[in-house]
Amino acid sequence: MSAPTDTHLLETPLTATHRELGARMMPFAGYSMPIQYAGIKQEHAAVREAAGLFDVSHMGELFLEGPHAIGLADGLVSNDVSKLVDGQALYTVCCNEKGTILDDLIVYRLAPERVMIVCNASNRAKIAAHVAQHAGDPERQGRVHFKDASDDYALLALQGPKAETIMSEAGGSAFANLGFFRVKEGELLGASVIAARTGYTGEDGFELFVPVSKAKAVWDGLMKAGESHGLEPVGLGARDTLRLEAKLALYGNDIDETTHPYEAGLGWVVKLDGADFLGKAALEKIKKDGFDRKLVGFEMTGRGIGRHGYPILDPESGEAVGEVTSGSPAPTLGKNIGLGYVPKRLAKVGTPLQIEIRGKRIDACVVKTPFYKREK
Repeated sequence: MSAPTDTHLLETPLTATHRELGARMMPFAGYSMPIQYAGIKQEHAAVREAAGLFDVSHMGELFLEGPHAIGLADGLVSNDVSKLVDGQALYTVCCNEKGTILDDLIVYRLAPERVMIVCNASNRAKIAAHVAQHAGDPERQGRVHFKDASDDYALLALQGPKAETIMSEAGGSAFANLGFFRVKEGELLGASVIAARTGYTGEDGFELFVPVSKAKAVWDGLMKAGESHGLEPVGLGARDTLRLEAKLALYGNDIDETTHPYEAGLGWVVKLDGADFLGKAALEKIKKDGFDRKLVGFEMTGRGIGRHGYPILDPESGEAVGEVTSGSPAPTLGKNIGLGYVPKRLAKVGTPLQIEIRGKRIDACVVKTPFYKREK
């Protein structure tokens, strides 16, 4: 990655390319990032109907190597890393001792003694320091090596129903048959890449970890291969609407260090019958004692968009019972949707809510999530 510019924003290896494509650039997690090119609706539709290519090089890539690599990762996240086989990945959360969420992560087992952890850009420094601290424990001396390799890689996400076809036509046929949440190292468009069948859009696709020096060649090669298949460059604006339709959590909005995985609907990534991990005791207690609120999806039934931070009201009392954590139009559905934490008594599908929008009480309703699910 480049050094900070005069505005103190970091740039990805593809920043110049985005500007050439006419992208609208905005600050995000300390980086200058493309928010949109042709427009959020058009880019959103491209991913749902054909394919989109994202630059998400701001994400963090952390590597653990050595005989204790799997064991260390297992002790830091809630899901069961020990059950992964080579070439397999899992989604998980990393908690503190209170059981609240430091970050949500994907852990990739690349080899018996080699693990890659991908963290959110806004949490890179925090998670890197957290992992490095535990890797440096005296009992692991010489048995695990930690490296923050985030500056060595660009991360491109090729997402959408045509992603597999485009990958094949770009010379990546060795990756095109990867299973869901599988990962493989190999050559693509002249670069040694790590390719994973993962993503953050609710669609099929790939995430490609590419050496910085090869980022433009891989980007250009994929765009050329996808030209006849409707591939478009996509910014973070459509990435957000896509992930919200699929009810994929956004750290800093839907989850953070004040939330635990059970109330966030992420209990499925907590394996209490597995190895000890940081926060396990707290989560066992939370599960046993119960909790008072729940993250729900809602649909606006009145005119308006429930945006992040807007109060959620109990329609009967008018009392504020929570806040919208994420909210936007859902281009695929033609509706306005959102997420927010409400008391459990208001969490059942079909329960009416109200969102306070610029001083007005606008009707909404709890609905089943995910809002959108692709056909297999």
